[in-house]
Amino acid sequence: MDDRTGEPPLPPRSPASTGAYVLGVAITVVAILSQYFVPVEWPATLVVYGNLPGDLFVVYGIPILTFSILLGPASLRAWRDRMGRATWEGLRWYGALSLLALGIVIALAVVYELVDPAALQLLGKPNPALEQARGDPWFFVGFSFVVGAVEETIFRGWIFGYWASRSKSWIGPAAWTSAIFAGVHLYYGLTYGPASPLIFPTLFLIGFGFAATYRLSGGNLVVVALLHGENDASAYLTLVVGEVGVAIHYLVILAGGLVALIHYLRAENHPPGTATRTSGSP
Repeated sequence: MDDRTGEPPLPPRSPASTGAYVLGVAITVVAILSQYFVPVEWPATLVVYGNLPGDLFVVYGIPILTFSILLGPASLRAWRDRMGRATWEGLRWYGALSLLALGIVIALAVVYELVDPAALQLLGKPNPALEQARGDPWFFVGFSFVVGAVEETIFRGWIFGYWASRSKSWIGPAAWTSAIFAGVHLYYGLTYGPASPLIFPTLFLIGFGFAATYRLSGGNLVVVALLHGENDASAYLTLVVGEVGVAIHYLVILAGGLVALIHYLRAENHPPGTATRTSGSP
């Protein structure tokens, strides 16, 4: 935050047109969702979709190439700036919104128990991502951080980042781009059906927290990539040492919740307009 104005730094602004942006988002969404439908309708495409390199090229390679051509690197240029501020913002948003998501899931589970308890049984079905990793879980633990970096570059760097310096308020773009982020995780809906509403709020809120971190740190992507990677890696780690994976996941969330509480208490003691310096500021 600028000590003189109290305003966070703005991320770099992409010079690309709105039309180019919309085209890039459309191609990205189609590329990601294609993995769920194209191999079913055209089995011959399993040559591409049926192996990890081919699937990664479609799901991540096409969006990266598309955005690189249509939007360029402008909104990614501050990807490692203000690490202290980004760490502070990342932990507090990830922790606070993860705890909020947990509360929402518990509340929804109570509603399901009253209205449609049979739907809750669907949550016992195997998670497709974890099932894919059972053959080599340690690879996926490490690979989670690569995927985290790629997904954050696409969704926060380009899809949200395009609007981060354009809109008077970043909250609206953060909300609808996080809805896109949650929506492309379609395999949860296909796997858990009526019970999937218990999963998507967490994806949405985590995405929103990552967007907030990007915006309030002035465009840092390193911290959100690491938090995203940890979120996924701890899930894969449960395949090897279950208790450790769960413990790491919730320790990071609780640490973030503590940072959020400290941030709130400091804001209460230093209302807007007073000269103060947030912990982690450069």
